[in-house]
Amino acid sequence: MPPLHAPAEPAASGRFFEALIARAALLPPVKMGVVHPCDGLSLEGALTARDRGLIVPILIGPRAKIEAAARDAGLSLAGVEIVDTPHSHAAAEKAVSLARHCKLDALMKGSLHTDELMAAVVSKELGLRTDRRMSHVFVLDVKGHHKPLLVTDAAINIAPTLDEKRDIVRNAIDLAHALSIARPKVALLSAVENVEAKIPSTIDAAALCKMADRGQIADADLDGPLAFDNAISPQAAAAKGIVSLVAGDADILVAPDLDAGNILAKQLVFLAEAETAGIALGARVPIVLTSRADDVRARVASSALAQIFAHWRGVPTESAGESGLLKKLSEFFEESKA
Repeated sequence: MPPLHAPAEPAASGRFFEALIARAALLPPVKMGVVHPCDGLSLEGALTARDRGLIVPILIGPRAKIEAAARDAGLSLAGVEIVDTPHSHAAAEKAVSLARHCKLDALMKGSLHTDELMAAVVSKELGLRTDRRMSHVFVLDVKGHHKPLLVTDAAINIAPTLDEKRDIVRNAIDLAHALSIARPKVALLSAVENVEAKIPSTIDAAALCKMADRGQIADADLDGPLAFDNAISPQAAAAKGIVSLVAGDADILVAPDLDAGNILAKQLVFLAEAETAGIALGARVPIVLTSRADDVRARVASSALAQIFAHWRGVPTESAGESGLLKKLSEFFEESKA
């Protein structure tokens, strides 16, 4: 197959995600537990991701409600496995149990509250915890910007400590590596570029950079504190005399807290016409935490991220050509940065 080439000039948002989905379809689909998909949008997103060759959906929740939602939406569930549970809490617990016993490669939130699913995920005894703090990474295809931006954390950690920020950064770096960004540029955001005792986020940024210097955070270039304009605009960075491998060309934007990250991501969506996808990382499997505002395309793109990440982590597969397919993905992502 001829390689995909990114446009020479910045184009409308969406071109990255369409290419992402098409390339992900070259990989074998992963088993994704769709938790309590009792509305039409949750079902349509999962079934469309299946039809694009990304996932094998396992629907987990009350069978009667799932089937009623499918009828109301005019969707066929023929050939789709349903794991019947009495209610949403039981669906979350069952999905986590299946993932814990290696029966699922990824999870997707359906029509239940995020805290219901995450309560089961973070359970110390029966959940999907690892030695990492869990965090969420948005991938945004921003109109007019030359490459996708990874924004973290805008969904899980409210006021992360320094140690938690270290894991947030490491999770985002892992996703960048899965997307074949060999050495991602990580901008640690704050309101200013200098370390100021009165602004705690600047101190955290400086400490994270030193962690990178000492190998506690590896395989990425970190810089911060950086204001948002200096992180993404080479002109702004040059105007302020910032000499950096990261400034003006960041791949990953690390927000100081959830408020800032959430506002940043939604600004890019609603004011800059960005398309968005995202997954939660740091658990045993990637988790698609859908929002009620996510359309089908966002759910499919998020499924592609989860599928690619699961393969990067080493999902068992009988596909002898998998390494070659991942190489093709690598070629595209490198071209998309050119």
